[in-house]
Amino acid sequence: MMRFITKSSVLISLATVTPQSVVSFTGNLSNGRTLAMKAAQSNSQEFSSTMNHIEGIQSISSSYDTFLLDMWGVMHNGSKPYEGVIDTIRQLKMEGKKMIILSNSSKRVDNAKLMLKKLGFNESDFDQIITSGEVSYRMLCGDDTLQCSDWDILTNLISEGKKKVFVLGSGDGDEDYIKSSGWALAPIDEADLIIARGTFTINDGNGSSISKIDDADEYFKVLNQSLEIAAERKVPMLVTNPDKVRPEVGLPPMPGAIGDSYETYLGEGFEGLVKRIGKPYSEVYELALLGCKDSRKAVMVGDALETDVTGGKRFKCSTAWIVNDGVHSAFVSEMGEGNFDKGINGVLENFNDNKGVESHPCLDVVVVLADQRGAFILMSIRCAVRYGS
Repeated sequence: MMRFITKSSVLISLATVTPQSVVSFTGNLSNGRTLAMKAAQSNSQEFSSTMNHIEGIQSISSSYDTFLLDMWGVMHNGSKPYEGVIDTIRQLKMEGKKMIILSNSSKRVDNAKLMLKKLGFNESDFDQIITSGEVSYRMLCGDDTLQCSDWDILTNLISEGKKKVFVLGSGDGDEDYIKSSGWALAPIDEADLIIARGTFTINDGNGSSISKIDDADEYFKVLNQSLEIAAERKVPMLVTNPDKVRPEVGLPPMPGAIGDSYETYLGEGFEGLVKRIGKPYSEVYELALLGCKDSRKAVMVGDALETDVTGGKRFKCSTAWIVNDGVHSAFVSEMGEGNFDKGINGVLENFNDNKGVESHPCLDVVVVLADQRGAFILMSIRCAVRYGS
């Protein structure tokens, strides 16, 4: 029996991302140099894409009407906004751009609004704020006004009155989240559904919980036992945050890693029992692009190839890949050995090599380069987020 996440499996999860790929690029760096990378090959097929390095958001703002913005690793680092982000948001607002926050947070939208206010953002600057936790909550409530795809398994459970849930949580508002949506907490051997909304606590359904912070060994022991029991019973799982790691020191695990691990316990043929809500999956993009006549006029801005970039491509948006302070930052630095261009090439090669590119279209990535230290702009990092050069 093994834990759902280890240091080595974090490295794998970053390299083996979803089966979409950025396979090659040429582009102009801020000093005019040209960067080229040989196209990755798979089964004798060769794909190519372009990655455009530009000085500031001003260079692309006229090309897009809608900006889909990730939060953590793009707009802020969890405690403060990156320098220049707030001014850039204001400038885009003055230009009449539609800005939609698209976050994989397991929490409800009110929490995101509080975070924005705390960090100094103006909530009214954004046309929509969508969190995977809010969408999941409304699905649990059976909200028929939610204008996105249904999950038939969940719909059937609700219609049959089977509303007992086993919760893998964050330890922050888990019980209220479940009970206010009309579900009851239950132990794993009685549960009709598992909800993975955090990686810190396990609620036993009997009024107590196990905390990873208090006793990590016990937490992992119970986690694995619970997943084994659930797999035997074929209990469906709703993952309210598909992210596998958080862009912090040590890359701590996120609920997406639990979903992957549970699929391993289930074995082949039962992948449909795990439902992930959030980027890169359809529901949040359906909501974000509702009423958008041409998704090519939208750009997805995010730090994760696996969720943000892949999701943008799936829904025919351009994508802006934010590197510094994002989830891939440490790997870009490590693989680049002081050469930023080499680092991003290495990460993209791993992205392709571990998932393959056969039968998958290339990703069109708009990358915004701020300076030769490799700091990217467009809602990102340190001194980098400026509107123009």
